[in-house]
Amino acid sequence: MDERYYVGYATIHKLVKKLADRLMASGFDPDVIVAIGSGGFIPARIVKTYINRPIYAVGISYYGLDQKHMTHPQKIQWIDEVKQHLREKRVLLIDEVDDTRATLSYCVKELLEYEPAEIAVLVLHNKLKQKDAEFPPQIKRYFSGLDIEDLWIKYPWDAIDIEEHERCEQTMLAEYSRLGKETGL
Repeated sequence: MDERYYVGYATIHKLVKKLADRLMASGFDPDVIVAIGSGGFIPARIVKTYINRPIYAVGISYYGLDQKHMTHPQKIQWIDEVKQHLREKRVLLIDEVDDTRATLSYCVKELLEYEPAEIAVLVLHNKLKQKDAEFPPQIKRYFSGLDIEDLWIKYPWDAIDIEEHERCEQTMLAEYSRLGKETGL
């Protein structure tokens, strides 16, 4: 079987709907959404459809142009100008995947400097593997749409040929179904 995990837009929308329902059922009612770019932008926008909160975007890079990990995440774009909008607010931090957790942990640490009331973390996918970083104890709410093996996730916003991407996802889902593997749908 292919060692890549294909995810189409419809699948993402369904995962986000489930996550938004779980988020609201948990009692966490965010004041703002912070999207980690670039992978968290689209999931954050879909979450907004269900909970209608303002979105602030941050740009963090953990990969160089050669797609190799840097030594640590680096800010590319940050939200210092909206610091007053985060103080004592409930913040929902969104990214597409929790892989090494370095980027998420870095963002949480930076956001805690703004003294929010609470930060919850939401990701489409959590890779079941050892993480390079842990969340501080202030993070009590973590929402993952699907826990998956440590596979290379192919998101549709990275596809060159979207029809081929969708075919690959359907082939993969059929194989997962045949093997009785969880798809999160």
